[in-house]
Amino acid sequence: MRIAVIADIHGNDLALYAVLKDIAAQGISEVVNLGDHLSGPLNAARTADMLMAQDFPSIRGNHDRWLTTRAPVEMNTWDSFSHAELEPRHLDWLRALPPTLLYRDEILLCHGTPSSDTTYWLEDLTPQGVLHMSARQRIEDLAGDQDVAVILCGHTHIPRAVRLADGRLIVNPGSVGCPGYDDDEPVFHKVETGSPDASYAVIEKTGGERTGTAWTVSFRRVRYDNLAMSRLAGERGHGEWQRALSTGWLD
Repeated sequence: MRIAVIADIHGNDLALYAVLKDIAAQGISEVVNLGDHLSGPLNAARTADMLMAQDFPSIRGNHDRWLTTRAPVEMNTWDSFSHAELEPRHLDWLRALPPTLLYRDEILLCHGTPSSDTTYWLEDLTPQGVLHMSARQRIEDLAGDQDVAVILCGHTHIPRAVRLADGRLIVNPGSVGCPGYDDDEPVFHKVETGSPDASYAVIEKTGGERTGTAWTVSFRRVRYDNLAMSRLAGERGHGEWQRALSTGWLD
C-alpha cells in the first residue's frame, strides 16, 4: 500500500498540478492532504477548484481556520489576499474540513501536532529565532498516546521523518507550494528549504504475516515552473514570496 502525502500548497496551483502529475506517474491512487491549502498571493481560487474536484481526505491548517473565522480586516496579508479571490463555496469547503482525521484506522492526519495547528513539532526555535530540529523528548511528548502507526503533520514546510521509540513514524512531507517564509511568532524567524521545487512524501506499508508490517517513507521533489509563480508574487507586491519561490531562500 502506497499513499502520497501533500501539505501546505498555499494557493500554488502550478506546483499542485505538477505534484499530482508526478503522483499519477508513480502509480499512486491514494492521496491525503494536511492543510494550508489556499493562503498566499498566488492562485487561491484555482487551487481550491482543483482540490475540491479531487476530493482527497483532507484536514484544515491554521491558515484555513483563519480564512474562515477572521474578518478580512483582521487577516494577515497572506490570508487577506487569498480571501478576496475566494467564493463562498470555497470557504464553505474549508469550513467543513476537520482539524484532524484518522485514515485507514492507523494513520493520523494533523497540521501542526495532534492537538494544535500552530505548534512546530519536528522543528523548534531558540529564543533568538534560530530554527533547529526538535529535541527527542519534545517530539515524543507531543505525540502523546495516539494509538496509530503513522502520524502525518505539516506546518513548518520542512520535509522530515522521525521514528519514535515505540516504532510510530512521524512524517512531514514538506510544502507543495511555499518553500520559504518568515514569521513574527513566537519570535521573528525564517524558514528556508533551499530548493524551489515542490515537495511531497510517499508512505508505504510493507511486510506480511511472517515478517511483520512496517511503514516506510520516501520524499520527492518535483520541478515545475516556479519562476512563473515567483513573478506573480512579485507583481502582487510580495517580495519574500518572490524570492522564496525563485530559489528556496528568502535573501
